[in-house]
Amino acid sequence: MSKQLQGYLYLSLAMMLVGSTVVASKVIASGLPPFMATALRFAIALPLFLILMRVTATPWPRLAKGDWRVLLLQAGAGSVGYTTLLISGLKLTPAADAGIIIGTLPAVSAAIAILVLGERPHRFVLLSIALAAAGVLAIVLPDAGGAHSLVGSALIFGAVVCEGLFILIGKRLETEVPPLALSTLVAALGGAIAAPFAVAEFPSAAAASGPALAAVVYYALVPTVGGFLLWYAGLAKVSGTEASVFTALAPVFAVLLAASVLGEPIAANQTIGIACVLIAVLVLGFRANNRQDAGQRRPDAAEPSTNL
Repeated sequence: MSKQLQGYLYLSLAMMLVGSTVVASKVIASGLPPFMATALRFAIALPLFLILMRVTATPWPRLAKGDWRVLLLQAGAGSVGYTTLLISGLKLTPAADAGIIIGTLPAVSAAIAILVLGERPHRFVLLSIALAAAGVLAIVLPDAGGAHSLVGSALIFGAVVCEGLFILIGKRLETEVPPLALSTLVAALGGAIAAPFAVAEFPSAAAASGPALAAVVYYALVPTVGGFLLWYAGLAKVSGTEASVFTALAPVFAVLLAASVLGEPIAANQTIGIACVLIAVLVLGFRANNRQDAGQRRPDAAEPSTNL
């Protein structure tokens, strides 16, 4: 398997885990305040990251001052911002609506990659983004006339923006940092940022439910630990613009989980949207195979100079 195809596989798995956070966050929203849940998430995940670093003998990186600013932005906006806004929005919005809104991630992430990172996407990547966008529109447009919570939808879209920043802003790091060390640092900083707000929420957390606590444990162990490692490993092998296409898998998995866990039916428009998204990912896989067969190993013009 080529390096690029490996990256595509890692990114696909990571985004499936991101999609599962919608259902987990819906359960959390019913029994825990957002910052308390976020602080618990990182408190559970951080020791596991530290153990993995010790077992794998991963060294702590020596970061420049600018790198610390990038990590603080990732932890504050991407980790804490995404989690708290998603949980807050799901108090007002059904999980199905949240999955649809998360479908804007490809456009948001691609915009950040192009405008902030200065990437120029390959035509196959643009085709994949267009297919992903078509899949999202197939899900969104038939529901446009339905009843939605404006505030809840705005909070969840804010989470999407935070997730887009988290995904791509790491390309601004000057120092090459191993994925495990980077995940550990982001978890530590995210927990530190959320902790003061969690203390303020403590009185309202007295009636925390068992399912909400179980969902936090799942969120910490699976999407946080597994998702961080998979995403950073994949992002090291592809460009930010290519990676943005794989964010389309998050709403696909969210819709499937809404059906299997919450019992929500899958409509015809959702099936069409899922098909478009999967074809978008296959287009990238086809491109990678063509490049490997032709022996074209030079990086794309869109490839950032920093590898994570």
